[in-house]
Amino acid sequence: MANYKEAPLATRPKTLDPAEYFNLSPEYRRSEEDRAALRSRLKRQYLLQLNNPHRQELIEDPALTRWIHARGKNVYPNFRPTAKTSLLGGLFGVLPLFVLYFVFKTDRDKREAKMKAGTYERPYKLST
Repeated sequence: MANYKEAPLATRPKTLDPAEYFNLSPEYRRSEEDRAALRSRLKRQYLLQLNNPHRQELIEDPALTRWIHARGKNVYPNFRPTAKTSLLGGLFGVLPLFVLYFVFKTDRDKREAKMKAGTYERPYKLST
């Protein structure tokens, strides 16, 4: 911390501020220790429940609950399904499939018609 030099256009990070380390009141330090102790007790209780080989009930994982809740919400609030987005999705997603199908099918039909008429010459000869 003694070798830290502040950037000319940025403020000092809060974690490197000496007032955060040295000028703390005893009540604030006590409350921080209490919060840390509570967090460690909750973590220990959860790990004991999680690693219990004889458990019968489900364990509610708060992180998993938050993840499921966030997954269920609309993560892209700027996207709204409208006529324009549906049209663009059809143009770029579905239409190319039908066009490719039509191109390959017509080419195959023309080739088969030439084969039946006997006018088709194979570009690659498989046998010599």
